[in-house]
Amino acid sequence: MAERFVNIDRDTPLLLPPDLRDWVPEDDMVHFILEAANGVDMSAFKVNHRGTGSEQYPPRMMLALLVYCYSHGIFGSRRIERATHRDVGVRLLTGDTHPDHDTICKFRRENQVAFAATFLHVLELAREVGVLKVGTVSVDGSHFRANASKDCNITYERAGELSEQLQGDIEQLLEQAEAADRNEEEDEDRLPEQIARREKLLAKMENARERLEKQAERRAEAERREYEKKLAAREKREGRAKGPKPREPKDTPDPKQQTNLSDGDSGLMRKSKRESYTQSYNTQIAVDADGSQLILSKHVTGCASDANELEPALEGIDGRIGKPERALADSGYVNAEAIADIESEGIEVYVSVGREDGNYERTYDFRPGHVRNKPAKKVTDERLLAMQTKLASEEGRAIYRKRQETVEPVFGIIKSAMGFRQFLMRGKEKVSTEWDLVCLAYNAKRLWNAKMAMAKA
Repeated sequence: MAERFVNIDRDTPLLLPPDLRDWVPEDDMVHFILEAANGVDMSAFKVNHRGTGSEQYPPRMMLALLVYCYSHGIFGSRRIERATHRDVGVRLLTGDTHPDHDTICKFRRENQVAFAATFLHVLELAREVGVLKVGTVSVDGSHFRANASKDCNITYERAGELSEQLQGDIEQLLEQAEAADRNEEEDEDRLPEQIARREKLLAKMENARERLEKQAERRAEAERREYEKKLAAREKREGRAKGPKPREPKDTPDPKQQTNLSDGDSGLMRKSKRESYTQSYNTQIAVDADGSQLILSKHVTGCASDANELEPALEGIDGRIGKPERALADSGYVNAEAIADIESEGIEVYVSVGREDGNYERTYDFRPGHVRNKPAKKVTDERLLAMQTKLASEEGRAIYRKRQETVEPVFGIIKSAMGFRQFLMRGKEKVSTEWDLVCLAYNAKRLWNAKMAMAKA
């Protein structure tokens, strides 16, 4: 019997169906995204209300386009533009229109307020359908690469040296240009270009130094309260050795302190001793640990440490969706002052402090042997010792066990399933906008999956 194959005819012209929905299944995520976007208040979008210039694409459609594409691992504006031609679901979403990459990029850059409003709207939808119950939340952070190379880092000292060198070069080139003008020489056409290039580099060096100086001032201001507290405690010691005077915070940068010329808000970070440094941002999320695994708050920092990020993560949870009762975090968030402030607000905190013998826990220790074998640092703060006792109980361990199985899979889904591993934009403000969009896309996809599961049940 002869083989039978499906006939593939590429020559006959093919007309799209009168209704694109005929080509998109009823249970496709695009229908949910359109419904959610239509519920967002138009006042949240940046719109040209004067009506001048070319016609604008509807903001709700642009929002739905970005959320749908991000949830399917399409992040770049050019790739999103290409999807409006190739992806049938996207063609339905855009009504068979095709915004160009400049329009997409501009909309993404200018509508952080709309993304925040939509983020809250999706969480409110989740609460209405009974998926979201804000009680126990898990907090964690993860490093995502910045759109910058670590080779573009420069120290405060080196930036000063290069500034002086560039100023000398510019003065010399200006003298050559003046001499060429006096002698009416015609072979010095490149002098203006060389001067402009050095002036641009000089501006970068000066901006880098100014950025480091402002960082040093902010750090000194943040440390001054602790310094004054230690100083006052030292002065109260009467009749006893007062010990060394605490070091006053410096409001000037260390000569070796670095900043990045491409993205000064990012930082050099590494996850463990066995990995190399990368130019990254530290992203933070608070996740519902009571079952939904929806992201409740999100923010971005250029600091590699998580020690001061627990409070901002919990403060970022909008009161309209509820107030958390418990917060779970790993040992990177150990900060006695922050924990005390959070618990004073009525939120019970569970943070891994260390082992029962009082030593800080190191699950993976890649330090050199002569460092690794030193006695571990002891926990002496009474508040942290109380935290150790709470987590050592059977109830404490059962509650804390939720952390690993709720927040860590969220980062795994964002990195592996959605494919987001590096920011495309530069600067903390723009990167925060992009992170808002990533978290919004994750929540939309998570809620859609939950609704599909409920419908099948």
